Amino acid sequence: MRKVLFLFIAAVIAKPTAWAQAPAQPLKLYTGSFGGGFALTGGNTDTKNINLTFDMVRDPKTKNVIKATALYLRGTQSDVLTLDRTAFNVRDEYSLTSRVFLFGQADYLRDQFKQIIFLWSPSGGVGYKLLNTDATLLSIDGGAGGFFEKNPGQDVSRSGSLNAGQRLKYKLSSTATFTQSLSNIWKTSDYGDYLTNFNVGLTSTLVRSLEIKVEFIDSYKRKPANIGVKKNDTAFVTAFVLKF
Repeated sequence: MRKVLFLFIAAVIAKPTAWAQAPAQPLKLYTGSFGGGFALTGGNTDTKNINLTFDMVRDPKTKNVIKATALYLRGTQSDVLTLDRTAFNVRDEYSLTSRVFLFGQADYLRDQFKQIIFLWSPSGGVGYKLLNTDATLLSIDGGAGGFFEKNPGQDVSRSGSLNAGQRLKYKLSSTATFTQSLSNIWKTSDYGDYLTNFNVGLTSTLVRSLEIKVEFIDSYKRKPANIGVKKNDTAFVTAFVLKF
């Protein structure tokens, strides 16, 4: 009887230690966010501007990571459409080492006021992480692929492409992150015809899963569809972002 009582007391003493250990959280295969912003003015000039953003990362904690981003911008002034742009990128990265990686990606752009009905550029290449720490990720990459562009009243333009990119992500604090990216796509049939995209942004956490993001976007097309189209378009975007 005393032996049974001794074993019971020993088990009770040992249990709290086991109970205190929280169960391991399951790894999240998918992470990302949805975001949107809206601006409205009235009076002498009526303007409406909306932006929608999306990003997703599939990371099974192996060598392969899939990333996707999308952006939609639309604006009107006195009920006249002044902005209508859609862009997205899907990218698959495979790590060879902690710094070197291979990638395959597809870029898409539709911009009514740049007179781009669609622009597709599938490509692949190699990249290198110059910095790869918990706080900072800085990488460069380059590759080759295809370039397919459709403009109003013209046949689809087809060409090979060369591309180069640079990306920076820096955690300013546990609640704030700075991001910056620069990418360029050249047509091999005419290296003077290229598309450059530049982004710089700051994201800050408001509550647990809600963030606010401020971003500047610059899109430059060296040879627009016709001489009356401006080469450079910029946008300043503020959005509330819900993480998942």
